[in-house]
Amino acid sequence: MLLWTALGAGFAVLYFPLLVVLLNSVNADTTFGWPPKSFTLEWWGRAVTSEGALHALWTSVLVGLAATAIALLLGTMAAFALQRYRFFGRNSVSLLIVLPIALPGIVTGIALNNAFRTILGVDLGVATVIIAHATFCIVVVFNNVVARLRRLGGNLEEASMDLGANGLTTFRLVTFPMLRSAVAAGGLLAFALSFDEIIVTTFTLGSGMETLPIWIYNNLFRPNQAPVVNVVAAVLIVVSTVPVYLAQRLSGGESASGGRI
Repeated sequence: MLLWTALGAGFAVLYFPLLVVLLNSVNADTTFGWPPKSFTLEWWGRAVTSEGALHALWTSVLVGLAATAIALLLGTMAAFALQRYRFFGRNSVSLLIVLPIALPGIVTGIALNNAFRTILGVDLGVATVIIAHATFCIVVVFNNVVARLRRLGGNLEEASMDLGANGLTTFRLVTFPMLRSAVAAGGLLAFALSFDEIIVTTFTLGSGMETLPIWIYNNLFRPNQAPVVNVVAAVLIVVSTVPVYLAQRLSGGESASGGRI
């Protein structure tokens, strides 16, 4: 009973504030009195017509998709290289790939800002944010693909090659179908991670540009913007939750079927 009580208290601390945000997005009271006495969809209408919010949403989607694409390519390649081959410094390379997600965001942001502006002389913009997000999105894809490769082993690929298939055919017909759900789950998690990132983005986004989390932060304390901010925050919660849920379903379905696709 004590364990269930502690679990319930933990969930309440985590998710009740999110519920408050969702309720305030339809709370007719602009001062957000609690509990809500009446509800309205007016704030949702304002959010839909807010050019700043829509532009920030498009920027977040663009950055998330581009960073995820880079992460899928490089993360999968790195996973194959480190899992299927043995070479000097392999463990060190693996650590360097995983390290960005363990570092504090502000450290990563400052380092990338210095690299772009001081060392490379590159102006900050959407491209720099995409590269910055890809550095930690790669880790998510890498971890998912490495875990799957460890469970699969190489017996099926060796059997395919013994039967006359070349490396490309083996990858297309044997390896990739077995990795497909792991790659998809890694991509979904990478997109979710990129979509709600704010600290690294603050240091690598160009002046005058905003992603959705930064738009929320910049407008949070502006007069008459709080209701719209709650709507945008509610959208951010949903958009961030759906990829995580789908990734969990993909991973859960794989486990339930014994690792078969």
